[in-house]
Amino acid sequence: MSEPLILGIESSCDETGVGIVRGNQLLANEVASSVEEHVRFGGVVPEVASRAHLEAIVPTIERALKTADVDLGQLDAIAVTAGPGLMGALVVGIAAAKALALATGKPLYGVNHLAGHVAVDLLEHGPLPQPAVALLVSGGHTSLLRVDDVATKIIEIGATIDDAAGEAYDKVARLLGLSYPGGPVIDRIANGDGDPQAAGDPTAIRFPRGLTAQKDLVKHRFDFSFSGLKTAVARWVELRQRDGLDIPLADVAASFQEAVCDVLSAKAIDACQSLGAEDLLIGGGVAANGRLRVLLAERAEERGIRLRRPRPGLCTDNGAMIAVLGAQMVSRGLPPSALDFAADSTLPVSRPLV
Repeated sequence: MSEPLILGIESSCDETGVGIVRGNQLLANEVASSVEEHVRFGGVVPEVASRAHLEAIVPTIERALKTADVDLGQLDAIAVTAGPGLMGALVVGIAAAKALALATGKPLYGVNHLAGHVAVDLLEHGPLPQPAVALLVSGGHTSLLRVDDVATKIIEIGATIDDAAGEAYDKVARLLGLSYPGGPVIDRIANGDGDPQAAGDPTAIRFPRGLTAQKDLVKHRFDFSFSGLKTAVARWVELRQRDGLDIPLADVAASFQEAVCDVLSAKAIDACQSLGAEDLLIGGGVAANGRLRVLLAERAEERGIRLRRPRPGLCTDNGAMIAVLGAQMVSRGLPPSALDFAADSTLPVSRPLV
């Protein structure tokens, strides 16, 4: 039997993504982002995102089919993000996928967005070892997962108890007067916009590392907290302003970023060692962060752990990750979703398929 040809649709937030894969081979990955429409609001506005998906969904599907040089009749199945995400945004993608499934008679798989961020690694590095640990870091989620089988068994072993890492980046960028989204901007400023002489000093300010004190590790060993870090940055800036001092933007950005990446990498490596996993993969928009990728690589190598890093373009939300997860479902012979399944904005990662 040949590898399944799958079209995947992703619309959980502000990217309309359509990907087409044949097994683990990427044929097309088209993305229409509405991020520019949210910049003036300093964050994603659900209604704006939903309307942008409505405008982009059909053209993006058409571009993906053209890029892959396939037609709908050749598909073996269709996959779509069922959750988690913004309810209105999810509904647009699901409605489009159901319409395609009804029109073509193809089976439809409603899949988990977070599991998709794990599965996308298959496109670059092949089958996942069992077990593996996954660190998912984005604007809405920061989680540590034990992945026994990306299609059937994913267990969350740690999560954020307040702000997600990407959310903290956005909030700190806002208080520093920087644009949205905050992650790429802070990363760029911390690195001096490519000029090593202008790069910030990550040791200039010792910002707190949330949930790393011994007493916190008892209950929250693999959990994350970035709300206190965000507040610490705000207080530091306020005190400088009160005293009439300049804000060393690059140093603040680098020191904040170091605090985030230090905690993320330390807990991810600890999870691997605790579970006896020799492989760590990363996903989500913040997984494209340069400092995080470097620090994880250094710490993983020190402890003999293999780090699997999808290229940055596959870390952010995209349709390819949904398509390849759908391909895993089809390859395992899992039954498709019923056509009356609904969007679930809080779908747990323990349910890869609805």
